[in-house]
Amino acid sequence: LDTAKTAMAPKSDKTNWADESNVLTVTVLGCTGDLAKKKTYPALFALFLHEHMPPRTVVLGYARSPLTDESLRERIRPALKGPKDQVEAFLASCFFQQGEYGSDDARENAESDPPVFGALGDRVATLEASRGVPGCRVTGHRIFYLALPPSVYPPVCANIKRACMSPTGWTRIVVEKPFGKDLQSSEELSAGISELFTEAQLYRIDHYLGKELTQNLVVMRFANRFLAPLWNRDNIANVQILFKEPFGTQGRGGYFDQYGIIRDIIQNHLLQLLCLVAMEKPCSLSPDDIRDEKLKVLRCIEPVSTDNVALGQYTNGPGGDAYLDDATVPAGSKAPTFALCVLHVGNERWDGVPFIIKAGKALNEHKCEIRVQLKDVPGDLFAEQKVRGRQARNEFVVRLQPDPAIYMKMTVKEPGLGMELAQSELELLYTQKYESTPIPEAYERLILDCINGDQQHFVRRDELVAAWKIFTPLLKYIDAGGMNPELYPYGSRGPVNADKLREKTGHVLSYTAKDITWGEEAGGD
Repeated sequence: LDTAKTAMAPKSDKTNWADESNVLTVTVLGCTGDLAKKKTYPALFALFLHEHMPPRTVVLGYARSPLTDESLRERIRPALKGPKDQVEAFLASCFFQQGEYGSDDARENAESDPPVFGALGDRVATLEASRGVPGCRVTGHRIFYLALPPSVYPPVCANIKRACMSPTGWTRIVVEKPFGKDLQSSEELSAGISELFTEAQLYRIDHYLGKELTQNLVVMRFANRFLAPLWNRDNIANVQILFKEPFGTQGRGGYFDQYGIIRDIIQNHLLQLLCLVAMEKPCSLSPDDIRDEKLKVLRCIEPVSTDNVALGQYTNGPGGDAYLDDATVPAGSKAPTFALCVLHVGNERWDGVPFIIKAGKALNEHKCEIRVQLKDVPGDLFAEQKVRGRQARNEFVVRLQPDPAIYMKMTVKEPGLGMELAQSELELLYTQKYESTPIPEAYERLILDCINGDQQHFVRRDELVAAWKIFTPLLKYIDAGGMNPELYPYGSRGPVNADKLREKTGHVLSYTAKDITWGEEAGGD
């Protein structure tokens, strides 16, 4: 536990939790869903286990289902991994409140008597009072985690505002993606919520921003001098940001089909990674200074052209059945399960450097990584060692999953009497280097940030607008039938047209007579 505390100490807790008057209530709306069971409750338990949860914390689940406190505990107990006594101690602080979410009619919610969330507000107040110290005035702080479909955000937020705001402390709202389906729907959603809550109260969660290697990007870039002179268009040939899953929609095809791979992965997760790779050094580590620099990157990216996009949809293959064989997918759907987009950041640092963003399902491996490929070495002394007429390029790689790692692919001499070149790596493997150090899950870190009032790893509204401006024209074109996905076999590398587009951008597969990197394909994809 001591190691975990050191590795994940709160950064800027503005609430004095040592003050016995302060009480925290985390309300999980949609507590019976998969997200709450698989991510939210396990993250809250991990904070409790490692003693990062403030004292006098209550976790209140809310759903339509007719559960009790005990039946909710039975549902979430199997998802909590840890010592049995600690699991039971955490569950003793977990409660349940049944209720509705409200109508889509804002006037009906505003005029309902009693308020839709009246019972929820009363229950929160009762739990706060029970956690307070006798004779001491309670200051109740409240987090409402919306593990719900975005379609119900407006009525839920309106009902929270009407009946559940803390009269004595702060109130914060955590919302999950997707934040709309395009610029217009995103802004309509944001406008409705922003009428009720300030930007400082809203925490738009993107769990990729909570991953350990994502958070290391800022440190690596701005705390290591040797990287600074390399990190520009003079030395970098291209940047790849890859997301690959070896499985299909697994029965979630009905949900996935409404969005497709670009909305589901690229427009949010991978674009946020691009911002951290490309942004300039911020004035400070304050949340707004960092998000200001990310916003500048987004504003330098033109809307993606259809000429710079390759789409795919998986069909029957050695790994499994076709996307259209999923019973939840509409017949004849053209939703892409694979996309490769080439973006350009039009500023002084990155002018001319292609950012190749690739995401797909039912591919040949599980991987999410950033690959920064450097240009060829000028005046090549080892031209005779070229394979297929190409020089093997250096690559700086940050692998987020699986097995987090940071490494540099380098060309070296093989031991022996000859002059045979090979590619190897300078590596930092997290699972080996930090074998005894607990690495927190993304949701654990982000919920702690919300408790501490730190919005650095959450998406600001103007970032959201800029991101949707890049992809909305393309998405409208795809939705109108302007581009059909190329079929690719389940378990393959993806559609052929994606490789052609990547090669067109100038990306070079690194070949040497021998590759001694650990288990990589040539070119790292």
